[in-house]
Amino acid sequence: MEVAEIQPWLFRVEPYEAESLSHFLGRFRRANDLTPTGLGKAAGFGGAIARWEKFRFNPPPFRQQLEALATVVGVDADRLAQMLPPAGVGIKMEPIRLCAACYTESPCHKIEWQFKATNRCYRHKLHLLSECPNCGARFKIPALWIDGHCQRCFMRFTEMVNYQKSVEV
Repeated sequence: MEVAEIQPWLFRVEPYEAESLSHFLGRFRRANDLTPTGLGKAAGFGGAIARWEKFRFNPPPFRQQLEALATVVGVDADRLAQMLPPAGVGIKMEPIRLCAACYTESPCHKIEWQFKATNRCYRHKLHLLSECPNCGARFKIPALWIDGHCQRCFMRFTEMVNYQKSVEV
């Protein structure tokens, strides 16, 4: 009798509107108890996941990589591409930035917060935060955002909206 190869199954994670690839990959990995290396191996391209989680897109993901990742995570490759910065848009790897008002509405890191040209939330007319207003700790990469709070003092991101300054128009 021949033993059939057992295919692993994975929990699906639905992406949020305008979610960054870093945040999505972290949520997917946690739901499936995977490391960045494990997810990269499942997709067939090794260490790229760890780079992408840190906003290191040089070189940017190839279409074949996005299609292989799409097969593993169960999200269309075009949808994954929307989680990346548009071609020609500069991105800041550090500091990680946050609009707590946006996070309150949709608990995810938005890719546009890392654009070099972005220094405020245009929707809420607030300056972006780059550190916890309570303890001053810089935000970790979004892939590590587990419960939406500062990893040092545990202040919730949703509470930080009270510390965001309005943008003078």
